[in-house]
Amino acid sequence: MDLSKRKFLQQLGALTAGASLVPIAEAGINFSPTRREGSPDRRYGMLIDLRRCVGCQSCTVSCSVENQSPQGQFRTSVNQYQVSVNGQQGITNVLLPRLCNHCDNPPCVPVCPVQATFQREDGIVVIDNERCVGCAYCVQACPYDARFINHSTQTADKCTFCAHRLEVGLLPACVESCVGGARIIGDLKDPNSTLRQMLKQHESEIKVLKPEQGTLPQVFYLGLDDAFVQPLVGKGQPELWQEVF
Repeated sequence: MDLSKRKFLQQLGALTAGASLVPIAEAGINFSPTRREGSPDRRYGMLIDLRRCVGCQSCTVSCSVENQSPQGQFRTSVNQYQVSVNGQQGITNVLLPRLCNHCDNPPCVPVCPVQATFQREDGIVVIDNERCVGCAYCVQACPYDARFINHSTQTADKCTFCAHRLEVGLLPACVESCVGGARIIGDLKDPNSTLRQMLKQHESEIKVLKPEQGTLPQVFYLGLDDAFVQPLVGKGQPELWQEVF
């Protein structure tokens, strides 16, 4: 942990102990690093076509290589679940790719005490690691379990849609490596983008995770089992039975 972060945490400790808090400016902490805000002319989103996902984990591996995630920590992964249906025999294996949903109403942003987590003008939610103090408030606030504290940096970490690649005209690592073409990223403001066309073509079939949270996720799923949208058990309704891995 660098000196500025250590000082900031010491200030927080003093506050909780009832001591007066020295203003950040007087403590000499620089919380004004350059931020890459993105273009307001674009709004990035992603569609995951579960009909094409084969669970090969190439997205997980390529993301880890591209972003140098610590061993055992992942910005994206493909989880496998076993789902049963009330009143029916048999269990169905379901694959579900998981990543940050880059919500239009991200709950992780307002809870950050140092404004390290912010939403760019193109909708991508990112973390300023020069500001982040590793308090994990954002980790707790995310309803999708998409964040973690990086073991190496001791700061918050998550999927960024590989914003650094998008800015130079490349696809995110997970999209580029998907052997089944299950991941489609695009500009939601462009009516001619493949993403917009797919969303329009399959409008009645498109689902998002935990819509009741009101976060307005911008990662959409095609072929998603109802168990992941309406997990409450009811007559004839799918039940999320067990996560395999």
